[in-house]
Amino acid sequence: MKITLLRTLIIMGLLGLFSCNLIAQTYGKETILISTPYGNMKLKLFNETPLHSNNFLKLVKQGFYDSLLFHRVINNFMIQGGDPDSKRCNDTAVLGNGDVGYWIPAEFNPKIYHKKGMLAAAREGDDVNPAKESSGSQFYIVMGKTYDSIALKKAEIRVNKAVVNKINYNVGFGGKSPELKKYYMRLYSQGKNDSINYLVRQLTDPISIAEYNKTPHYTYSPEQKKTYATLGGTPHLDNNYTIFGEIIEGLEVIDKIAAAKTDKNDRPKENIRMKITVITN
Repeated sequence: MKITLLRTLIIMGLLGLFSCNLIAQTYGKETILISTPYGNMKLKLFNETPLHSNNFLKLVKQGFYDSLLFHRVINNFMIQGGDPDSKRCNDTAVLGNGDVGYWIPAEFNPKIYHKKGMLAAAREGDDVNPAKESSGSQFYIVMGKTYDSIALKKAEIRVNKAVVNKINYNVGFGGKSPELKKYYMRLYSQGKNDSINYLVRQLTDPISIAEYNKTPHYTYSPEQKKTYATLGGTPHLDNNYTIFGEIIEGLEVIDKIAAAKTDKNDRPKENIRMKITVITN
């Protein structure tokens, strides 16, 4: 009896661990409503990103987002809002620099990825923000597009740009590939630094490709590949921006907002205001 009980507990424990490994994210208890002129979206926040989820929920309950604009809209990419300066701005103002005075540490989870409908935090670029900390208020909702295997491989290389960059420098300037070194040195002698900076983020040299394949790097799971090929998303943003929620109803509203006509700064020509409320606790 004791042995049977022990075996049962062990099996249950293993199943529990296995189940945890299968779960990408779990939803918080609150359901959040995003109301727009194009329709409503219902949102769930993730338990796995408590810093971001709790901060967003706090701002929602304060009414922070009410009357703010979706100030940056790019079709087949994403819709972005949360700039406090957008509440009372004029129709020609350039938006996107407003915030709440603090950043949030990144909460990356490789199993939570940029499929359509995901809510993620906007942030400053890597040059001024190497830790990839998030804006305290600005967010975007993924629209994206579908990706075949070739396009997804290119996206993977973009995600792993730091790894690719290091490999190309070692292979090229380290002399492991005479052809690559010759190419880089010719560009260097011609002062084409921008070209070099672009090329070291690409993966074309056979020796660099072999080094990349045996170097640990971010890869897409079979589930991710299937989702990106069918539902779509923005895979090149994975593991670089914190995703902390998901639209569970109203995906079509993303498409409608993303199709709005915009100016040269991707701001919709007609204001698209939001109201965000908690509808269930």
